[in-house]
Amino acid sequence: MNIHEHQAKEVLQSFGAPIAAGVAITALDQAEAAVAALPGPVWVVKSQIHAGGRGKGKFKELSDDAKGGVRVSFSAQDALTNAREMFGNTLVTKQTGPAGKQVNRLYIEAGADIARELYLSVLVDRETGRTSFVASTEGGMDIETVAEETPDLIHTIAINPAAGCTTQDAEKIADALKLDGTARSQAIDLFKALYTAFTSKDMSLLEINPLIVTKSNDVQVLDAKISFDGNALFRHPDIMAYRDESEEDAKEIEASKYDLAYVALDGEIGCMVNGAGLAMATMDIIKLYGAEPANFLDVGGGATTEKVTAAFKIITSDPNVKGILVNIFGGIMRCDVIANGVVQAVKDVGLSVPLVVRLEGTKVDEGKDIINNSGLNVIAANDLDDAAQKIVKAVRG
Repeated sequence: MNIHEHQAKEVLQSFGAPIAAGVAITALDQAEAAVAALPGPVWVVKSQIHAGGRGKGKFKELSDDAKGGVRVSFSAQDALTNAREMFGNTLVTKQTGPAGKQVNRLYIEAGADIARELYLSVLVDRETGRTSFVASTEGGMDIETVAEETPDLIHTIAINPAAGCTTQDAEKIADALKLDGTARSQAIDLFKALYTAFTSKDMSLLEINPLIVTKSNDVQVLDAKISFDGNALFRHPDIMAYRDESEEDAKEIEASKYDLAYVALDGEIGCMVNGAGLAMATMDIIKLYGAEPANFLDVGGGATTEKVTAAFKIITSDPNVKGILVNIFGGIMRCDVIANGVVQAVKDVGLSVPLVVRLEGTKVDEGKDIINNSGLNVIAANDLDDAAQKIVKAVRG
C-alpha cells in the first residue's frame, strides 16, 4: 500500500525525523488558510498523487510551458495561484503513464534553505536478504540518471537484523553522504530512527529524496515516499487509515475485498489463473504469441465459487479486455469449483468476448463436464501452449 507524501512525513515525524511545517488540503477553499498558517517568505505547493516525478510532470489542462507538480512560491499570492492551477487537474509523470492522475489534494509546505540535496532509501535487499540503506550524495530529481551513469556514487549498507541499525552502521551511511558537524550527528540519530520506523511499521520501501542539509548544517526530510507490505497491514490500523482509494484502480480495490491477488495491466487478454508462478507463465506465453495480458490474477489455492465468480466479474469489467483465458491446474484448487464459478459469473454478467478454458488436475473431468454442459460458448484447450494460441487467435485473428 502506498501513501501520500504528507502522510509519510507524519509517520516519520512520529519517529523523530526532522520535517518542515506543512498543511495538507483536500479542497481548494482550504488553500488560503493553509498558506496563512505558514510563516513564509517561501512556500512550496506540492501535488499529492501516488507517483514519482511530480516536479517534472505536466498538467494535461495547462500549456506545455506551465510549471510542474511541485512549485516554489515566493509570495502568499503566488502560492495561492499555484494551488488553483494544480488542484483538480490531471498531472502526467513518467510513473503515471499517459493517462495521468487527478490531483485531489495538495501539500503546502514551508520553504527550506537548501545547501545540499542527498538521496536516501531503506529497502529489503533481495541479494543479501537484509534491510539495507541506499545512499548517494547526488540527491534530487535525477537520481535515476545518477544510478545509470555513475553507479559508483550509489552506496548500499546492509543492516544485521539481529543488531539493528547500530551507531557504526549509521556512521557508514553518514560517510557515504559526506556529512560532518551538526548534520552528521543529527543524521546518525535519523538513520537509526528510520530503521526503527521501517521495521516496526512493516514498510517495503522508504525513500527520502531529497534529504537536505540546510545552510545552517542541519538535516531535514524534504520529500518522502513510503510503501507498506500489504500482507502486514492487519497489524497497523493506523496505517490503514491513510489509504486513499481514489489513487487505486477500482478493479484492484474490488479484488482486495475477496482476497484476490489482482494487478491491472494494459493488455487485451484477461487472465484467471491459480498460483502466482502459473499466472506469470500464462502472462509470458500470451506475450510470446504476440498479445498482451490485461491483468495478473491469482485466485489462490482455496478459492470458492463466490471468489471465482468475483474474479471473473472483475476481469469482464475491464473495457480493454477482448478475450479471457482461464488456466487452472488443480492441486489444492479443484477444477469443478473453478468451472462452477465461471458458469455462475457468465450467467450474472454475460459473455461478449471469446473465452478459452484450460483445466487440469483435481476433479478435472467434473470441471470439464460442468463447462461442456453449461451451454456457454467456450473454446476448450488441452494444455497451456494450446490455450495461449487459441485465445490470441480468437482476439487477434
